[in-house]
Amino acid sequence: MTVLLAGCSGTADGPEKAGKRDASASTSAGTSTDRGGSAGAGPSPGKTFEPDPARLPKTRAEARDFIDRVIAGPDSFGPGVVKRSPYESDPATWPVLGEDCVWQQRKPAPSVLATLTRSFEVPAEAGKGPVRLAAVVTVHRTRQDATWEMAESIEESMRCPTQQLREGEQIGSMVAGALLGGEATQNSSEDSLTELGEYRSSELGGPHHYFWQQAQTLQFTVAVTGKGAKGRTEREIDELVVQAQGAMLARLESTVEKQS
Repeated sequence: MTVLLAGCSGTADGPEKAGKRDASASTSAGTSTDRGGSAGAGPSPGKTFEPDPARLPKTRAEARDFIDRVIAGPDSFGPGVVKRSPYESDPATWPVLGEDCVWQQRKPAPSVLATLTRSFEVPAEAGKGPVRLAAVVTVHRTRQDATWEMAESIEESMRCPTQQLREGEQIGSMVAGALLGGEATQNSSEDSLTELGEYRSSELGGPHHYFWQQAQTLQFTVAVTGKGAKGRTEREIDELVVQAQGAMLARLESTVEKQS
């Protein structure tokens, strides 16, 4: 069944939270991250996916190679999307949501073999502001580690209904939804999370539409974030995110699927 969670206050427990709420939080102040996925680009509902254990990354080097094969590029979102600068995050860090609901850079958790965030943009045009986008791929040591990251992401939404991405950037009024594989129309991953909210920026104003998707399959998580701007519709932002998410999930399966 679909689980919808409106943001509410609470206390955090468990190990250090690994945040991918905004890939932009994992890079410098000039970048941004968001969710994404494309129903059309993802695996088909009736498809049987069988991973090959020999193709699953077991070392940091193999995990980095996997990320290079899977993570979105500008064309994964569709036409008009370009790289932002800096384009890629420091692989030695990843974003963590603090107890004060402010994102900060920390050393990746021991469960992480490799993680990378890329930042993108749909440039501003007449009457429309820039759309900030981000894609994240994380390779954990085990499937259990990846599922724990998904659980932490839900907890973060409940604990911090308003979050500071960086100085001058904030998201709030968030509502989160979760679907396991096989529930409703969710057939592209083992677990899927979605967040909708409002994005405010000292540069771009607001509130603007905010959309984030994260999915988990095997020991991997992939996420895409989209942040709106003046003149941009919710549908426009959502389609960009969904398209890139679907492309990454399709690449993930292709990279580790057992060959006949």
